[in-house]
Amino acid sequence: MKVSVSGCSVEEAMRLLGGRWRLLIVSYLVDGPKRFNALRRDMPGISQRSLTLDLRALEESGLVQRTVWPTAPVRVDYALTQDGERLKPVVAVMKEFGLWLKERG
Repeated sequence: MKVSVSGCSVEEAMRLLGGRWRLLIVSYLVDGPKRFNALRRDMPGISQRSLTLDLRALEESGLVQRTVWPTAPVRVDYALTQDGERLKPVVAVMKEFGLWLKERG
């Protein structure tokens, strides 16, 4: 991961959550665990590679937990960790801001 240049807390958060998809992935996991393909359906514009890389980054940061179920075929779920749950207020504010932007035109 990149190193924070300014030491600013906002930069630190954006270093982890920045980009087009990461906060959106978190927003879809707020309601509970989801499988990879369910996330792909929720975000039709994301490539499989981008989703995989962003899920791995969120997992490495401790915000998302990947659970592999020993079934045939193997089932993999992604869910927010306890630390990831701390992003719920951030997601709520972003949703509210997004609605305001839509209304504004």
